[in-house]
Amino acid sequence: MENQKLICKSCGGNSFTKGKLEGNANIRPIDKIFSSSPLIVTLCKDCGEVASIKVANLKPFQN
Repeated sequence: MENQKLICKSCGGNSFTKGKLEGNANIRPIDKIFSSSPLIVTLCKDCGEVASIKVANLKPFQN
């Protein structure tokens, strides 16, 4: 997604930014209680539509 020119599917805008969901919004593997990762969200600056959600740290999910 970094190499593509994003167009917002909601408003047609092309200005995006990234944010991070942390705390209770962390994602964790079902079978691991103490391993988790924040989520990185790419969102439209014009309307707030979320273009993508990505796991910041894949290590807890790789066995």
